[in-house]
Amino acid sequence: MLSTGIKAPDFTVPLNNGEPFTLSHQRGKNVVLFFFPRAGTRL
Repeated sequence: MLSTGIKAPDFTVPLNNGEPFTLSHQRGKNVVLFFFPRAGTRL
C-alpha cells in the first residue's frame, strides 16, 4: 500500500475502448487514481 504523498509507480492498463492508458503519459495533467477492493473480497 502506498502512503499519502508517495508517487504512484508508472503503469499501463487498457481503457474500456481497448486503448492503453499509461500514467507517465499524463505528466503535467491532473489525474485521479481510484482503487477499490475486488468484488466479493473482505475489506
